[in-house]
Amino acid sequence: MDIYILVPLVLLACGISFFIGWFLNQKSGENKVATATDQAKKIILDAEKEAETLKREKLLEVKDEWYSKKKEFDADVQSKRSKLQAQEKALDSREENIDRKVELINKKEREQAQIKRQIEERGRALDKRQTELDQMIAEENVRLERASGLSREEAKRILMENLANDARSEAAHMLKELRDKAKDEAKKEAQKLIVHAIQRTAADHSVETTVSVLNIQSDEMKGRIIGREGRNIRAFEAATGVDVIVDDTPEAVILSGFDPFRREVARLSLERLIADGRIHPARIEEIVEKVKQELEEDIVKTGENTLLELGLHGGHKEILKLIGRMKYRSSYGQNMLQHSIEVAFLTGMMAAELGLDTSLAKRAGLLHDVGKCADKGVEGPHALLGYEIGKKYGEHPVVVNAIGSHHDDIPMESPIAALVQAADAISGARPGARRESVEGYAKRLEKLETFANSFQGVEKTYAIQAGREIRVVVEPGKVDDAMADQLAHDIATKIQQEMEYPGQIKVMVIREFRSVAIAK
Repeated sequence: MDIYILVPLVLLACGISFFIGWFLNQKSGENKVATATDQAKKIILDAEKEAETLKREKLLEVKDEWYSKKKEFDADVQSKRSKLQAQEKALDSREENIDRKVELINKKEREQAQIKRQIEERGRALDKRQTELDQMIAEENVRLERASGLSREEAKRILMENLANDARSEAAHMLKELRDKAKDEAKKEAQKLIVHAIQRTAADHSVETTVSVLNIQSDEMKGRIIGREGRNIRAFEAATGVDVIVDDTPEAVILSGFDPFRREVARLSLERLIADGRIHPARIEEIVEKVKQELEEDIVKTGENTLLELGLHGGHKEILKLIGRMKYRSSYGQNMLQHSIEVAFLTGMMAAELGLDTSLAKRAGLLHDVGKCADKGVEGPHALLGYEIGKKYGEHPVVVNAIGSHHDDIPMESPIAALVQAADAISGARPGARRESVEGYAKRLEKLETFANSFQGVEKTYAIQAGREIRVVVEPGKVDDAMADQLAHDIATKIQQEMEYPGQIKVMVIREFRSVAIAK
């Protein structure tokens, strides 16, 4: 019973409690909703206020930016407007200038047209005058022909000859003035260089001959030299290539041969054989071979000593041999080694005066005649042979060119080559330095006179001073003073181009006018 009552009561209590809870919850929910609504309205109002504020700020920013852009735009527009205005002014100015230029051009065209008309009028007038002048000249020529008795062609020929003579005379005068001026300018410096070089060099000249004389102690030695039935002298001549002359000359034996080297071998060999006392064919061959070897070694030493004497160094062994062989060679009777050393000194001194390389100059002077010592089987001018030898053994290009060009066989490429040529002429032109045969001397004199006589206006020619000077007497009516100077130059040029001679040749042209009257 209690349970049945208790259960409904519990249920009733639960229902009342639920109702009360629901009611309270409903009230509480309504309060929360009202509160939330109020808060939402407040948030919305705040948001609207904030949005309004942001809107106003953005509007202000937009307005500021718009104002800034507008200001920039206005400035840009103003700048462009200013530029356009300036360009318009420039265009206006150019148009004005163009208008002025067009007006000026039109004015000049009018003036030119007027000048052209005037020129045409003058041209017509000149043509008319020229026609009248030609007619007058023709009439005058006819009168002159009648008066002179000469045709036009004859008169023209005489006039042309007179004009040609006048032109030649004027040209000769001008050439003489130019040549005298050049001589005056170059003479002092050239004389200083050459005189200084010659004064500082005094090399001796040895005159080579074709024989060597060997003195012996007694004439009894001559029989031993000849040997039984002449076998010793035949063996000696065969071994040395030198003729042995045993004659009546007391206490002397003559060795004859054109090769100085062979004569020196023969002389030394014969001296040793006489000193040794054993003279027979086998001993002769032994001594001669030994002397040859010693002289070959002496040739190299001579080359080395020559380089040391000149203050030079280096060089191929074959070059040293060729320098040493110069000791036993001669040209026009002048010892080649002494001549080459003198040329080397002269070239070096002149090069020093001109500020050139003295070592190259000395070397070029020393080797300038090295082609004369080349093998006999090689043909050609000695200058070109020396040129090839210098190239073959690695000499400096300046030295090689100087060797090849000192007789103008090839063009000169440096001042040193000209100095070598000058020094060679100086050395060869010393009094007594060279000699030549009587026959060659006579032919050279005859050739000199023939060359001079081949020129027009030459009356007589005399070669004097052993062919080192030629005097030319000209006809005074055909050659004047200026032409005489030109004639001397032409003769010297022809001699230089077509003749070979030692030293130099002076050409003197003599012009004199003689008037003769006889009183009766």
